[in-house]
Amino acid sequence: MSSTSDPLLKDLGLRFRKARLAARLSQQQIAQRANISRPRYRDIETGAAAARATTLVNVARALGMEMMLVPQAMVPAVQSMLQPADSDDDRPAFTSDVEDEEGS
Repeated sequence: MSSTSDPLLKDLGLRFRKARLAARLSQQQIAQRANISRPRYRDIETGAAAARATTLVNVARALGMEMMLVPQAMVPAVQSMLQPADSDDDRPAFTSDVEDEEGS
């Protein structure tokens, strides 16, 4: 893969790196726990290479993290739930279309 990788891969790799450093683990230790080679883990952590979803799940679990696949249509709803609430915001982050229709 080229040295100009996808920004999403770089972001995911950075998250893995921060979690690994916080856990005070080496790349070798994570690679062993995820059942991949250290060079393969290094490429994932630096964003230099993509990986199969199963590999990413194994790496995440080795770091004490969980990964979730979200249908693209649900991304805005998930992102809104992850946003911190304003102090005067006591309503749900999102509502279903059914609730909206009933309220009309």
